[in-house]
Amino acid sequence: MRPLIEFCVNNVTPELAEVKKKLETNLDYDVLDYGCLGYCGICATQPYALVNGDMIKADTAEELLIAIHKAIDEMEIRF
Repeated sequence: MRPLIEFCVNNVTPELAEVKKKLETNLDYDVLDYGCLGYCGICATQPYALVNGDMIKADTAEELLIAIHKAIDEMEIRF
């Protein structure tokens, strides 16, 4: 299953934009932006993304990148 990673454009800081660029270099990932993902309370306080519909959040953009890779690795193990 090809990982789908979704970002809210309102949550993308310069640091998170760098994380997004790193993810976009992997051609096995689908990385998309949306105007709103409906998690406004979290969006206002910390970086997050959806990975195949599951929310992944962290305190920093770099920690989010690590958490996204971990979620993808765990997903691949299940399938």
